Amino acid sequence: MRAIWKGHIQFSLVTIPVRIYNAIDTGQTISFNLLSKEGHNPVSYEKKDKVTGQPLRAEEIVKGYQYEPGQYVIIEQTDLDKVKLKSEKVIEIEGFVNTQEVHPTLFEAPYFIGPDGDLAAKTYGLLKEVLKETGKVGVGKVVLRDRETPVLLTPHEGGILMYRLRYPNEVKNIGEVPQLIDVKTDKEQLKLAKTLVDSMSTTFGKIEMKDRYYDALKSIIDAKIEGKEIVMVVEEEPKVVDIMTALKASIEAKKKPMEKAVGATAKEKKETTRHRKAS
Repeated sequence: MRAIWKGHIQFSLVTIPVRIYNAIDTGQTISFNLLSKEGHNPVSYEKKDKVTGQPLRAEEIVKGYQYEPGQYVIIEQTDLDKVKLKSEKVIEIEGFVNTQEVHPTLFEAPYFIGPDGDLAAKTYGLLKEVLKETGKVGVGKVVLRDRETPVLLTPHEGGILMYRLRYPNEVKNIGEVPQLIDVKTDKEQLKLAKTLVDSMSTTFGKIEMKDRYYDALKSIIDAKIEGKEIVMVVEEEPKVVDIMTALKASIEAKKKPMEKAVGATAKEKKETTRHRKAS
């Protein structure tokens, strides 16, 4: 695994040399190339001047910030180099908070953090354990991809997981969503809904987390490569029915496998008892 960042975690006077690694496997995505319809030749991405229509080379393009319509200030690399923040090389933890205080909408992308060297491993391990023991997460900032971004550090299995966070002002207000109105909940509906939720309660590890679209698309691609007939993959859209009917039918559907399982267990016990008596 190749590191994408090298620096330090710092909180108060404690400094830990660390490296950051991508936690996401980008190989689990299917990407397509643009081709010409006739000859199936790759299509190039050509950058052009929108006014003159002239194609441009990379060295002929500069960065500009539009401060008024049609008015730009040119920003050179030398200007960007003048912005030197401590967080370019240091993840400075500004405080430790309870996980529940960080709203789910702020979580953006996960990264792995590992110690940089044998000497750093002990202090790194200490930070991991203290986060685990206290139930706290560290919140700080780091510069990634030319932008200072808030981050959250939390223990994860044998190491430390870092989440890149969004700034709170980047998240829209859910109150802007249309048709969010206060509705008086029907008590009978609520009771049935709770029964259904209880019957469906499980652990996250038992829920299959698999990209079915990726599998279906990959099978189509493989079939086309091999010149085989493509099998249509169609999943029916759910039908909208009356809420009470849907709740009662859902509960009944959940009861049947449970009753069958209980019946099978009772039958097994009965068979075992009969065999014992016979012997």
